[in-house]
Amino acid sequence: MQNGENIQVLHKNIEFIRFFSILVLLIHFYSACYPAMAAWGVTISFVTHLLFKLSHGLVFLSGITPPKLTALFLLVLAQIGQRGKKDNKIAIRPIIVLLSSGLLLYFLSYYILNASSSEEWSTIIYITVTSIGYLLIVFGSARLSRLISVKMGKDPFNLMQESFPQEERLLENEYSINLRAQYNLKGKIRNSWINIVNPFRALLVCGTPGS
Repeated sequence: MQNGENIQVLHKNIEFIRFFSILVLLIHFYSACYPAMAAWGVTISFVTHLLFKLSHGLVFLSGITPPKLTALFLLVLAQIGQRGKKDNKIAIRPIIVLLSSGLLLYFLSYYILNASSSEEWSTIIYITVTSIGYLLIVFGSARLSRLISVKMGKDPFNLMQESFPQEERLLENEYSINLRAQYNLKGKIRNSWINIVNPFRALLVCGTPGS
């Protein structure tokens, strides 16, 4: 129960960090693209006053790059704590492509703000490109976290995860029952022994069909 509760708390913290990352990015869009927001009539005076006051007081909300770095840092924290389904077939190349493409779109989208004479079109393209870059970083970092989990969480099982190191010594006494056996470990067939050193005690044989 304690482990289950800890996992639930971890998931809640991860979701909160990810939500705060998205919130910082939305605040950045509102502040950096304020002229277009005002032209569309989606601004709120109280929110505008509060956000601009915070942007002057908090370094990570001021300018263009600091808020994006803050959102990216929070996203990385959330992805590090995320553990997806194990997959031994994850390749590193797609992860590099996703992360590099996402980072390029995420940070180089800054030049879009001044690329067009129309502030409204610049805002639409800037938000779209930055959001696509953010999503690519999410997908790439999620796969990277799973890859690290697989690499760091290696166990003594073979690639098929169907076997483990077994007893290879012959343990004999006056009443022992010793059965020869073979098993697969790291792609190699190895000889082993099933040693029942005290057959007078209760025995339990457990296994699925074919084991």
